Amino acid sequence: MRILVLGAGGTGGYFGGRLAQSGADVTFLVRPARAAQLRQHGLQIRSPLGDADFPVAHVLAEGLAALAEQTPFDLVLLSCKAYDLDSSLAAIAPAVGAHTTVMPILNGLLHYAALDARFGAQRVLGGLCFISAMKGPNGEVLHLGKPASITFGEREGKADSARVQAFAKLCEQAGLDHLAAPDINQQLWIKYSFLAALAAGTCLMRASIGDIIAAEGGSQFMRALYGECLGVAAAAGHPVSAQAQATALATLTQVGSPVKASMLRDLEAGQRVEAAHIVGDLLHRAQAAGLTTPLLAAAWCHLQAYVMQKAD
Repeated sequence: MRILVLGAGGTGGYFGGRLAQSGADVTFLVRPARAAQLRQHGLQIRSPLGDADFPVAHVLAEGLAALAEQTPFDLVLLSCKAYDLDSSLAAIAPAVGAHTTVMPILNGLLHYAALDARFGAQRVLGGLCFISAMKGPNGEVLHLGKPASITFGEREGKADSARVQAFAKLCEQAGLDHLAAPDINQQLWIKYSFLAALAAGTCLMRASIGDIIAAEGGSQFMRALYGECLGVAAAAGHPVSAQAQATALATLTQVGSPVKASMLRDLEAGQRVEAAHIVGDLLHRAQAAGLTTPLLAAAWCHLQAYVMQKAD
């Protein structure tokens, strides 16, 4: 399986890097500055699961079409911020041939409509990941904390398709924690409902989970907010199991927890946020289903105000 990874930042750099480290045929699509770093230092991973420095294949946008024509790609791993989705789809398009699969590992669900419209639903796998990673000041991939897992599967049709099996084999060879999910749509909603509650709660309060829970009414607030997200999942036909709910609530209500959504870290740094793709989209799905979700609505209003202030 020949794989193209969009970018070599935190998430794509980590998962693509571990695959390349194990001998998989991986090429990174990068910008000139990142290409220079990779030429000089190789891909550098700093992780509790093991550091690594090694050369990787990479290509610039202007060389992608010729490279794909010479040796077509079987899979494109798409890891980008939601607000960069349109430019990312344009960037990978030269690599998406008749037999190429695109696997996004973005947060939320809104990107699937754009991917299906651009490449055809049959070419798009479902995918998600759990990892806290970023690109360091010198281009190193910084993996923060031990969790690093990737989940993927067919959104329709045969769950154990050849392409799912082939990618699962590569993940196994690379030692990546992975799940070839028989129902990827259910897994997507499990993560989405949790992530939306985490992002909405920590951004609205501008605080970590531990600080929210320490406040009077904090635990009730997070439970009610997660309850609104669960209601949207159920209305969409993907109710979250009691076991998955318990796991999510343990994180969302953990006393003393330093956990913040990456959206809050971006907000605190004055950067762009994926508010519309995660919190806004879930609220709009709730409204379409006739649900009342006042906490989600408050968080969405708060995030819109931040976006407008930043635009001024």
